[in-house]
Amino acid sequence: MSSNFKAVVINNHNEKFSREINEIDTSHLKDGNVLVNIDYSSLNYKDALILRDGGKIVRKFPFVPGIDFSGKVVESDDSKFKKDDNVILTGFRVGEAYFGGFAQYAKVDSNFLIKTPKELDNKKAMMLGTAGFTALLCAFAVKAREELLLGEKVKEVLVTGATGGVGSIAVMILSKMGYNVHAVTGKKDKNDYLKNLGAKNILDRKEFEGESKLLEKGIWDGVVDTVGGPALTKIFAQTKPTGIVAACGNAGGIKINTTVMPFIIRGVKLWGIDSSAAPITRREFVWNEASKLIDFDKLKSFTNELSFNELLDTYPKLLKGEYFGRAIVNPNK
Repeated sequence: MSSNFKAVVINNHNEKFSREINEIDTSHLKDGNVLVNIDYSSLNYKDALILRDGGKIVRKFPFVPGIDFSGKVVESDDSKFKKDDNVILTGFRVGEAYFGGFAQYAKVDSNFLIKTPKELDNKKAMMLGTAGFTALLCAFAVKAREELLLGEKVKEVLVTGATGGVGSIAVMILSKMGYNVHAVTGKKDKNDYLKNLGAKNILDRKEFEGESKLLEKGIWDGVVDTVGGPALTKIFAQTKPTGIVAACGNAGGIKINTTVMPFIIRGVKLWGIDSSAAPITRREFVWNEASKLIDFDKLKSFTNELSFNELLDTYPKLLKGEYFGRAIVNPNK
């Protein structure tokens, strides 16, 4: 391989923030023990924050962002991985503290990687990316009510932020699992899109605003909440006994105003989803289940493939809520 490769590089020099597409040398890849030739990465909301101004996350500059990627192993000091193995990376602070996936090459710790399942390929892996992996973790958390906890069967499941990256894929997965999915959105023009993904019912997010009783009529066996904030108060109050609320987002705020009543009277479970630090054994299980639960033809229909230049044009739209669908980044486009 050439010692030089293309990457998106952000910098903060004298409080002047910049983002450029540069040629950099492999000598800059100092972390890790596995060198990967990247096939694809994906654009996530956190990536957009980092591309804007570092997102109060990145502390060292210059820096290569991108919190996930898939590709082929070039060199490995770990016997678990050999040359040409297809691999996936999401999380572990790659693209935040370690050089990330918006590049043609990355060097990372072997403990951050899993092999791409044979039923997938590297493009499909990033069509899912961090958002899809998070959605899968949420779906399996909801399913735990009837399996791990040996509770009643899950039937009615609520998904907030349903047109977002995690929410859209969660609707698809939960529908495939056989649940009645109730999708919450503020975008009325996306009703048909959500029903095509498998949503049985569309709810306006305004229904979850305002004051809530300590306990309301139990409606939801499970909830995937991608938004956080005040809406969770009403969601907890509407969750059935032993129901599980899988929480994975904070776009609606980091504070919630609730009581212990749903938890001690109904046994409601709040299940936090930290996809970034999920253990490798769980990652391998979830990624191996992906091909059974995802309609990739449907996913492809709302996935755009971006070059680095297109990535820099697109991330502001994502921050403004003007971008719809999944975005994968091809470093060789």
